[in-house]
Amino acid sequence: MPGRVKTRLCPPCNEEQAAKIAAAALADTLDVVTATPAARRTLVIEGEYRPPGGWRSVAQRGEGLAERIVRGYGDTALPRVGTFLVGMDTPQLTRDLIIHARYLLGSRGVDAVLGLAVDGGWWGLGLRDPADARVLDGIPMSTPRTGADTLDALQNRGFTVARLPVLRDVDTVSDAWAVAAQCQPTSRFATAVRTHAPAPRQVA
Repeated sequence: MPGRVKTRLCPPCNEEQAAKIAAAALADTLDVVTATPAARRTLVIEGEYRPPGGWRSVAQRGEGLAERIVRGYGDTALPRVGTFLVGMDTPQLTRDLIIHARYLLGSRGVDAVLGLAVDGGWWGLGLRDPADARVLDGIPMSTPRTGADTLDALQNRGFTVARLPVLRDVDTVSDAWAVAAQCQPTSRFATAVRTHAPAPRQVA
């Protein structure tokens, strides 16, 4: 919804342009996860959004982002099945990367997999036991230390954490162009960035 998503793209984008870029990032992310083997795929979202065929959808619940994430793990858990959660800010995500995360999470002795983001956050978190998401309670989200604090919280509980590649997520217009360069030129996200985001050299 314009004014509710990707507000850090504004300016130079307007709210409608930012929303179109966000929608493209979400659609490309859903496509990648759809193409990846999974026991079940669930979209955890606020508001109305029709997920692709073969998906289920549950509403986000909670006051802050940390609480919403914790509840998201609980609302999507399957018995004796690990959960890998990804955001929609890394449309350069690939099927191979998700399969690699799944392999690591299934490895003997690994309790969690964590993909850190360039800005200090994280783009993906897999948990062998989704109930372990409670370690996120009280961790400030969307800060330069969110990723490090998440890693510390997991390790302080005695969990063995496998690290995934660091990805750049989309916050600013410069981020959008850098990530678009890592996507297929015909992808929804790359097309949306070319159409709706001023090139970085035009940004003061």
